Amino acid sequence: MKNDLLFDFTVDKAAKTVFITREFAADQALVWDVFTKAELLDQWVAPKPFVSKTKYMNFEVGGKRFYAMISPEGQARWAIQQYTSITPKTNFKMYNVFADENENPEQYGSDWDYNFSEENGITKVSITVYNESFERMESILEGFKLGFTASLQNLEILLAALSVK
Repeated sequence: MKNDLLFDFTVDKAAKTVFITREFAADQALVWDVFTKAELLDQWVAPKPFVSKTKYMNFEVGGKRFYAMISPEGQARWAIQQYTSITPKTNFKMYNVFADENENPEQYGSDWDYNFSEENGITKVSITVYNESFERMESILEGFKLGFTASLQNLEILLAALSVK
């Protein structure tokens, strides 16, 4: 693992937006796959000791991923991701909202915009997360930053293992 790779997490509270940029020492096609295939997402997206379980995922415009983050005690926190735009290997956008186990969404969610680029074997992922509700963003921000940072560390380990294969 390279320790000099870029990681930036910036919050613009007035705009209700989080900006995340992270570099990985991996091929862009592989990085794209770990963000867009359920069997790979479930291996890294949950911060330990939580695990991710995808009930179903249809990665196409208008498609959804319905999944849960499951605690060591077995408590599930469900979410729906609805894909709104996909440009293969370079960009996808989705709407993310917490839900119950029957796919009934909470009132507010967030719009995610993922951009992928590669230069000299380093893939940069730039993510913009716009929250519909300032209060929702405020209530989850600290935990989100810690959890997402841990998830990206999981991803770096997974990419290193997959790159060796």
